[in-house]
Amino acid sequence: MKLILFLSVVLMTLSCNNAKKSNTENVTKSAEPEWELVWEDNFDEDGLPNPEIWGYEEGFIRNKEAQYYTKERLENARVENGNLVIEARKDNYEGNEITSASLNTYGKKGMLYGRIEVKAKLPTGLGTWPAIWMLGDAHKEGTRWPDCGEIDIMENVGYDPDVIHANVHTKAYNHSIGTNKGNKITIEKPYENFNVYAVEWFEDHMDFYLNDEIYFSFENEGTGNDVWPFDKPHYLLINLAIGGSWGGSEGLDKSILPQKYYIDYVKVYKQK
Repeated sequence: MKLILFLSVVLMTLSCNNAKKSNTENVTKSAEPEWELVWEDNFDEDGLPNPEIWGYEEGFIRNKEAQYYTKERLENARVENGNLVIEARKDNYEGNEITSASLNTYGKKGMLYGRIEVKAKLPTGLGTWPAIWMLGDAHKEGTRWPDCGEIDIMENVGYDPDVIHANVHTKAYNHSIGTNKGNKITIEKPYENFNVYAVEWFEDHMDFYLNDEIYFSFENEGTGNDVWPFDKPHYLLINLAIGGSWGGSEGLDKSILPQKYYIDYVKVYKQK
């Protein structure tokens, strides 16, 4: 009788545990966001990037980088064979030894929450510094960095070629005061293969992905703009820097140029 009672208790415990597990799985599954495409650029038409989506930075912009960013110059930014190609060159254009391009969507395609996804193949070599990132619109409207907010979806430096970085920068958390929040992940030869780099941006947190893997999350602490300036519109930037404070910190090999950065598509979704 005792044995029968014992077995009954065991069976009931297992049944309850399975029910709990099933409920947990259902909650997790139902909590996964569903996404609706808002806009995309698949780079199907050869020539200059679509001017209804993309603008340019021009000149020497930041971080003591070696490149001069050009505007509407096919040699540095063009669509061909189904890709956006950003090319860094050692061509002494208008007296500037190294040229490249930095494209952005400011004033054309603003974003506030959602999933931002870019499929890309990276350049490589000592001194390269490709990035996919976002800045608050406020940066163009008088708010200084980092108060405007910065979301680094992907950064890679050529001296550490298999490592992908994601970071956020705010007034409270940024690299200039040694408090920035971020993480990194290793993937084999991102300069030989296309990968998907993405952020899923919600009101209370962000998740950063390499392909299907989350490797960094950042939460809204509910303490205001110093920590979370991410309740305001941001714009997307895709650029290829050469040298500079991080990309050139281990040196710059100019013999690697030209280098090409391939972007297969950009897709932006909102949560249903």
